[in-house]
Amino acid sequence: MTSHLSVFLLALVVGIVSGKLVIPFLHKIKFGQSIREEGPESHHKKKGTPTMGGVIFFIIFIISTLIYGIEASDMWFLVLVSIAFGLVGFSDDYLIIKKKANEGLTVRFKFILLTLISLVSVFVYLEVLGYPSTLSFGRTSFMVDLGYGYYVFGLLLLTGTTNAVNITDGVDGLSSSVTAIASIFFIIYAWVYQLNDVLIFSIVLLAATLAFLFFNWYPAKVFMGDTGSLFLGGAVAALAMVTKTELLLPIVGMVYVIETLSVILQVFSFKVFGKRIIKMSPLHHHFELTGWSEEKIVLSFSAFGLLCLTIAILII
Repeated sequence: MTSHLSVFLLALVVGIVSGKLVIPFLHKIKFGQSIREEGPESHHKKKGTPTMGGVIFFIIFIISTLIYGIEASDMWFLVLVSIAFGLVGFSDDYLIIKKKANEGLTVRFKFILLTLISLVSVFVYLEVLGYPSTLSFGRTSFMVDLGYGYYVFGLLLLTGTTNAVNITDGVDGLSSSVTAIASIFFIIYAWVYQLNDVLIFSIVLLAATLAFLFFNWYPAKVFMGDTGSLFLGGAVAALAMVTKTELLLPIVGMVYVIETLSVILQVFSFKVFGKRIIKMSPLHHHFELTGWSEEKIVLSFSAFGLLCLTIAILII
């Protein structure tokens, strides 16, 4: 237990120290956030707040892996998948800042990159690390073998989760809080089933999100940008794969699911019926426009996330 506590404390300290160094640097090089014109009016005052703060996650995980997981293949897999997705987000953020407009990578090129990373990740997962192509509810008796169909499933899981976490990153502290809660599920699961590499990674993930939340709580001193949200999405999806809890992920990350569905249904309703079902999507913007503060949104969504976490734990 002491060693696991030291992992958490080291990652937390590295995260806070990194934030203290990275944020002034982002200010210095003028890497400020561009705000969508169609977004909530209250967000316009956030223009210029440093973005690309997700690089803090890179620093935390690289240092933690070099210290605790240098010979752990699962740890390296989890970290490299997260970083690969994070680099796509980094490229997107960089182009947005360079153009000084909310236009980064083209949708098509971004989709191609996410697809390639997902397929390579699934290949390494199945063919190099030797994980089975089965699906189950954790360690329950239910099980189905997808065979090569796992490539399609893994592609949908990785791209879907990264995009869902990206969509959830819309108000100060929301994505960090929800992901911190998801990491608790994987900590408990890894501890129960003695998956040490996964346990260390999950502990670092919890510490990293809490450290970032220190700077990202309203009013945010820094935004994670796509750099951070795609990194976290890759981390959560990869954790679901190595713990074989892929089918539980929609429950653990129900906030991600609902946020994504709110966008899909909003677009569908507007295009087909010409009407919006909520004031603005994703769902957190709807609550903003009804008068909820960002703190209330984060606390309410996090409370719901904790409920979903409890349900997932009861299932396993």
